[in-house]
Amino acid sequence: MTSASPAASASDVWKVYGNGEAQVVALRDINVQFHKEQFTAIMGPSGSGKSTLMHCLAGLDTTDRGAVSIGETVITGMKDKQLTKLRREKIGFIFQQFNLLPTLTAQENITLPAAIAGTKADDEWVKQITKTLDLDERLHHKPTELSGGQQQRVACARALATRPEVIFADEPTGNLDTRSGTEVLRFLRQSVDQFGQTIVMVTHDPGAAAYADRVVFLADGLIVDDMADPTADAVIDRMRHFEELVAARTESEAA
Repeated sequence: MTSASPAASASDVWKVYGNGEAQVVALRDINVQFHKEQFTAIMGPSGSGKSTLMHCLAGLDTTDRGAVSIGETVITGMKDKQLTKLRREKIGFIFQQFNLLPTLTAQENITLPAAIAGTKADDEWVKQITKTLDLDERLHHKPTELSGGQQQRVACARALATRPEVIFADEPTGNLDTRSGTEVLRFLRQSVDQFGQTIVMVTHDPGAAAYADRVVFLADGLIVDDMADPTADAVIDRMRHFEELVAARTESEAA
């Protein structure tokens, strides 16, 4: 059952890069909530603002106007030290590039966030995650000794190890073959259904979006549509009509 309170939200958010003729409006008047225990995909063409939105939500980038919250905590305007602490305690990250430390074993990479925070990882919880991800036999291997799929599963385990309020995943299957990508997506789906995790995933792949409970569509920095219970075919069909969706949204704002 999904909680009514959002795990992350953006209210009247604008993000602009550059000045004058070189100015690019990456996000314009974004209002969106991502609810707890739900898997949401953010989709849109290149330059639509999907990665910018995720970076602003996760506190990796600042907004020019509006407010961003994690749970009930407004992170907009937070000092760097406060923001770093909040990200460490409440947010998990999964990136396309894995971002594992090559000198550490898989086990050490998984427990690294807790070590940096000066706490001890919950051994039983970590064991449950690594067993679910079929990593038990690979925990003492370093990243160079693992396949791409195994490295991304280690990154998934690392993201969940601290039981964050929300995990942000940026194209998590972008560097993986079809089989490895499917394994990662199945785990993300399972982490929501079995562990009550909250996932917000940026993707360009309709097949990946079909694992989500909901898809938020962006184009030209605008949220142009919001789909529940997506299928790959439904997502593809919706994206074929993006120009019409943008025109309709722009007209409604001008009215």
